[in-house]
Amino acid sequence: MGQSVVLFSPAGIVAKPPAVRRAAKRLKALGFEASIDESALARSQRFAGDDEVRLAALHRIADAAPDIALATRGGYGLMRLLDRIDWKRMARSVEKGAAWVGHSDVTALQLAALAHDAAGPAKVEEGVTAGFWAGPMACDDFGRDDSPEGGDDVTQDCFVEAMTGELEAIGFRTEAGFDGLDVSGRLWGGNLAMVQALLGTPHFPKIKNGVLFLEDVNEHPYRIERALLQLHQAGVLDKQKAIVLGAFTDFKPSPLDHGYKLKTAIDYLRTQTTTPILTGLPFGHVPVKLCLPLGRKVELVVQGRDTMMFW
Repeated sequence: MGQSVVLFSPAGIVAKPPAVRRAAKRLKALGFEASIDESALARSQRFAGDDEVRLAALHRIADAAPDIALATRGGYGLMRLLDRIDWKRMARSVEKGAAWVGHSDVTALQLAALAHDAAGPAKVEEGVTAGFWAGPMACDDFGRDDSPEGGDDVTQDCFVEAMTGELEAIGFRTEAGFDGLDVSGRLWGGNLAMVQALLGTPHFPKIKNGVLFLEDVNEHPYRIERALLQLHQAGVLDKQKAIVLGAFTDFKPSPLDHGYKLKTAIDYLRTQTTTPILTGLPFGHVPVKLCLPLGRKVELVVQGRDTMMFW
């Protein structure tokens, strides 16, 4: 294998530096040539270095164009940089073969790259891994201290397959009621809060007839409903071929809910848009997460409750 992997920190501070070193060790055990960016452990308030440090890291890695640029973690911080990122440099890194991987706050970078035509073409040759991937991150998926392998083995295996060009499809179980669905479109999305935050900015990708996937953490179902309603009322949801929901985790029920829950919110959204809304995608702030190629044209097929996504 021998692919180069650079661990970098574009957003939040790395609270536990040993996790980054464990991740690099684990990635080496998986066959990668792993290294840690010079500012990956920088600190400035809640950020992994001030804005100048993190922006310089993005451009430095883009110029070096490693096989894989893997974010250490998310948090918050990329929104601060979007107006200043040199998107032509990012695009050149993809042209040279770089794959940028992460989720959560990294969604801002990924979707802005789509908006600025820096993420590569929708159609690519078989086995090509360059581009932007929604996927694991170093600290929580390769550097955990409560796991001998540093993280979930399914997540790691999927990452290896994706980065070596072997992953061409993913599968999951969804709710009943979508049997026979067969749609194609450009795959985009990620963290719901970040998608919502980009709406109305130059960094929001205007994708029609796409497949939109979403996940989030620490957001009560009413906040998830509100964010999805904003996307709907802005005309985004009706323009998609399908919406695929991943994990929405770690929220606290309210005594005011009286039976209102996430399923209530999803069922309500289904009455507002004609676009099918599927659930069950193994992706989000959870141990098991798949790798998803942002910007690629995918086909989504449902047979019974079994769902496959091909690219």
